[in-house]
Amino acid sequence: MKRTEYLFEEFVDALQTAEDGHAFERVASRVAHGLGFRWFAYLRVGDGQPSLISSYPKSWTSRYFRLNYQSLDPVVQRARAERGVFSWDAQGAMPRSNRAQLRFFEEATTYGIRSGITVPIRGGFGQMAAFTLATDDPLMRPDHVLAGSGDIVQFVGIYFHAHLSERTIATSVADKEAAPLSQRERQCLAWAARGKTLAEAAVLMGITPRTVEFHLENARRKLGAVTIAHAVAQAVRRGFLP
Repeated sequence: MKRTEYLFEEFVDALQTAEDGHAFERVASRVAHGLGFRWFAYLRVGDGQPSLISSYPKSWTSRYFRLNYQSLDPVVQRARAERGVFSWDAQGAMPRSNRAQLRFFEEATTYGIRSGITVPIRGGFGQMAAFTLATDDPLMRPDHVLAGSGDIVQFVGIYFHAHLSERTIATSVADKEAAPLSQRERQCLAWAARGKTLAEAAVLMGITPRTVEFHLENARRKLGAVTIAHAVAQAVRRGFLP
């Protein structure tokens, strides 16, 4: 088995155990170093705020987003337009780069970011992502890496995107499923389940009807329910009520 193939298998195994952004960053950093690069960056762009997981210098990523560089970055623009993995070089710049983009590359170089390989990743409804491996070594030739191991690099980017997306969705669902109800919210839902009015539940619990309504609305919102009756049904289904 070739070294890069072994490195990829180890990378895929490690992705299975990644639980949060820091773990994904460690896994991607390790495979980047194994492939001879210093940094990696995973940028996801859509209609909302762009998100980034990377090992780039924090001073650079902070400046990048503060100045909205994702809309100028020619690597990101090329990733939007193309489907295949490609290499790039800040010294030679990108084809058809304008003056502002050339200045962008010059600034990136001051942070050590000289060249790299980027994997474009398509998503639905205008979503896109780009997985990048980058180096500060002026002697490194990413195009040579691309020629010899481009398929491995592409698989790394795609697998990283797929596993991170799956983990993000799973975490979101788990958070919703585990939405905690306070004791008061459970009590109010329990009395509502027994057909008690706000006034009747208030007397039974020694609080005001307005407070009962407040707790019921909080419970409804936490459970993602449309009505109080729906909230009761959701609470029973999730085991919050007997």
